[in-house]
Amino acid sequence: MQLVIVESPTKARKLSGYLGANYQVEASVGHVRDLPKSETGVDVEHDFEPKYVVSKDKASVLKKLKTAAAKADKIILATDPDREGEAIAWHVKEILTDSFKKGQKCPPFVRSTFYEITKAAVLDAINNPGEISMPLVDAQQARRVVDRLVGYEVSPVLWRKVRRGLSAGRVQSVALRLIAEREREIEAFIPDEYWEIQVALSIDKMNKEGLFIEGKAAEILPDGVFIADVFNVNGEAFKPKTEADVTDVVGMLPSASYKVDTVDRKERKRASLPPFTTSTLQQAAATRFGWSSRQTMAVAQNLYEEGHITYHRTDSFNLSQSALDMARAHISKAFGPEYLPEKARIFHSTSKNAQEAHEAIRVTNVAVTEDEVFRAGGKMEKRHAQLYDLIWRRFMASQMNSAIYDQTTITVLATPADKSVKTVASLRSSGSILKFPGWTRLFPGKDDTYLPDLSEKQALEYGAHEAQQKFTLPPPRYNDASLVKELEKRGIGRPSTYASIISVIVTRGYVERIQKRFFASAVGLTVSDFLCKNFATFMEYEFTAEMEEDLDRIARDEKEWHEVVRAFYGPFHKKVEEALDSAERAQIPVEKTGEICPDCGPAEGGEIVIRSGKYGKFMSCSRFPECKYTKNIVETVEGVICPLCSKGEVVVKNSRWGKPFYGCSTYPTCDWANWKKPEVGETITPAEWAVKQAERAERKAKYAERNAGKSPAKKSAKKPAKKKAAPKKTAKKK
Repeated sequence: MQLVIVESPTKARKLSGYLGANYQVEASVGHVRDLPKSETGVDVEHDFEPKYVVSKDKASVLKKLKTAAAKADKIILATDPDREGEAIAWHVKEILTDSFKKGQKCPPFVRSTFYEITKAAVLDAINNPGEISMPLVDAQQARRVVDRLVGYEVSPVLWRKVRRGLSAGRVQSVALRLIAEREREIEAFIPDEYWEIQVALSIDKMNKEGLFIEGKAAEILPDGVFIADVFNVNGEAFKPKTEADVTDVVGMLPSASYKVDTVDRKERKRASLPPFTTSTLQQAAATRFGWSSRQTMAVAQNLYEEGHITYHRTDSFNLSQSALDMARAHISKAFGPEYLPEKARIFHSTSKNAQEAHEAIRVTNVAVTEDEVFRAGGKMEKRHAQLYDLIWRRFMASQMNSAIYDQTTITVLATPADKSVKTVASLRSSGSILKFPGWTRLFPGKDDTYLPDLSEKQALEYGAHEAQQKFTLPPPRYNDASLVKELEKRGIGRPSTYASIISVIVTRGYVERIQKRFFASAVGLTVSDFLCKNFATFMEYEFTAEMEEDLDRIARDEKEWHEVVRAFYGPFHKKVEEALDSAERAQIPVEKTGEICPDCGPAEGGEIVIRSGKYGKFMSCSRFPECKYTKNIVETVEGVICPLCSKGEVVVKNSRWGKPFYGCSTYPTCDWANWKKPEVGETITPAEWAVKQAERAERKAKYAERNAGKSPAKKSAKKPAKKKAAPKKTAKKK
């Protein structure tokens, strides 16, 4: 019997269906051992050797694996084809090897890797095994050790110098710095005034009414009418900053004569983007569906395990020859030969660590549709079908011909009727017409922008104009898509870690996700400022990127992992000692309310302030911890009553993950709740609510079934809660 070990029960089930009776497939259910939680687990005195311990919740899993290993003729390690998968395979091998008694024959271990869970790919990998890649294991080990040292040495500094319960991370803290700096930029931003002038022109006389509505050009203009922008006045670029700068131009426009100056017509081709990598998939899902990086990776994991897509942790654009042949055959048949390039399109990754053996994220069978994925049942829900369709379209589009546009740009000369006026303005307008859709058949873009058929020196009619005052906008706050893009651009973290990086800083309360944008909290800003001041080198973007590159060098067998950790730890530990000894305490800013503390105010002068805690904002005394007065803040949606019971107010609460949701103030009497903010007058009947509850229960049951193969997580022992000095009260915030 040959024992095949994978990570997940779903993957084990899938492989069991492909392999014969001579194979037994078991799951490790993720990592089987790790550094201990109760201590650092890294022996800095003996070359940073890690002290691994078996997770208590994996005892039954390992017992099953050891029993199966004792009966096996060969053990095939078929975990995921990346650093984490390689590390899991190595740890499993180490544990199983040690389980054989002295003199007892240990079966040989081999390593099989595949990038898609299809029968052909799995059988090929099983029949052509290799060995565990120790450079990949060492790279994972080095990352784990460095991250543990940073977390376990910097966090106590934050406890002593900022507030207990805070923590720091090697990469997460640098990601937090990005968001904190953007918050500071927005706070410091001073808008600049500028003006724009648009003119409605036509080849014939027109009805001049309704060409501009509320300062903007009408969405639907009469035939022959187009909008042109003033871009040049008296031979110089026109960049007005104040109303006075546009007065002369605006004054001459209604009576000016207009003549076409130049007409530039050209054909423009627009090529499709390459197939998805991990980071571009996360960005696209965030932009199109509003998903977080963690949600995208979870859905992609399910699609991969069910055999619908290739491995979803990759930074390679490479496509196998069989994938290219499959795509080209489908394009020719489904869209026609005119959509098929003469040769397959090949994309090259800029990542030094991208391996050609890895593929981009693509579907495994182009004949499988979005509906078929949804109807497959099991884990497959609407969101899985959505992401599958996006991956299918991107893969197919990458192998289709370019879209072709006829693009026209015209310039118009506006000459004043009064010869004594010396202001001559140049206007510009551009139009684009889709000539051949190419890959945009799968990703339709904006509608065509039509321009009349014009020729040079042709006279035009004036219709109306609009001079609009505008102000520059502050830099936008990051969302999931833009943050992932920035992390990748700066080399902070790696595509497979972006989801966890973002999740950690949100969960810790350093960052709030409000309307899909990231806002740095008061705690997050304080922590970031403290770390930047006291650990300046280690918070630098370039330093973090270089450490990531060192980890990549270990994976490529260009550096030894102990050497990398040693070079990092010396100066780092010195900074930790300096911070513990001499760093100034940092205060988390509070909001003053101007109210006197009811417990100590009259005697001690305490006042009520608003503080930020793990579960949101709350009121307390400014003299804390001397005065223990606290008061919850209940935020209500003004003017809206509960859609279900029509009695309670709608209150804003935080879930255990820190995500805000809306509920009824009479809970548990009324259990209405929703992620979406209700509108004034919105109602739902008890029958409709019962249907929604049943749907929610069904989703929970599916989730429980999906995780049935996993052992329950270890519960942490909780100390009895201390009694508060004063009863907690509740305040309402409109």
